[in-house]
Amino acid sequence: QVQLAESGGGLVQAGGSLRLYCEVSERTYTTYAVGWFRQAPGKEREFVAAVSWSGGSTDYADSVKGRFTISRDHAKNTVYLQMNSLKPEDTAIYYCAAAPGVGAPRIDSRYSYWGQGTQVTVSS
Repeated sequence: QVQLAESGGGLVQAGGSLRLYCEVSERTYTTYAVGWFRQAPGKEREFVAAVSWSGGSTDYADSVKGRFTISRDHAKNTVYLQMNSLKPEDTAIYYCAAAPGVGAPRIDSRYSYWGQGTQVTVSS
């Protein structure tokens, strides 16, 4: 069983930065990747970024590549999403999720556990 809790969302002006946090608690010592997804009003949920268990493999959606950075700290059981040069189109609810196994998948069906989400709003 894996539980995830997001924080760090908020309101920021275009061009600004935010750092999202995903605190992960798990009791089975299973290896798992962590991904960030987002869902804007009226749109489908989309992949943002993912990091493998070791942290050595990452993947990003083209829309955020070069602006967002995903990383994880096992000592703190936390995965971070650093978001720079934010745009109004980044406005969405951001969810972190855990996918048991290896790699850094971008397919949401690979993810078995989900957090409740945190709102990110970017004003123009």
